[in-house]
Amino acid sequence: QVQLGESGGGLVQPGGSLSLSCAASERTANTATMGWFRQAPGKEREFVAAIRLNGGATYYAASVRGRFTITRDNAKKTIFLRTNNLKPEDTAIYYCATSGYSLISSTVQSLRMYENWGQGTQVTVSS
Repeated sequence: QVQLGESGGGLVQPGGSLSLSCAASERTANTATMGWFRQAPGKEREFVAAIRLNGGATYYAASVRGRFTITRDNAKKTIFLRTNNLKPEDTAIYYCATSGYSLISSTVQSLRMYENWGQGTQVTVSS
């Protein structure tokens, strides 16, 4: 089973930026897509962004498109999430996840398509 470790969260003012990273303990032959999800207090976990490890296709939630960028370093088994122009509504715990499927736009946002999850990193946007 792939173990994931997120880092880079913190407290930032509105309009600020943070860079999150997620390192996998190993890359299995079955890991095809890695993604970021978030969960705010009292709300359900929601999709943020995902990237296919082969080919690099990226997917974004409408709420973050144009502000967040997901990238990968296959050699280091790590993905990154650059978050710009952060808003108070971006406050949440951000989770990294892996899927054995090469997900497409119609499936990439579904939590049940991901098998492994990290413990999360807190992002707080507040003045």
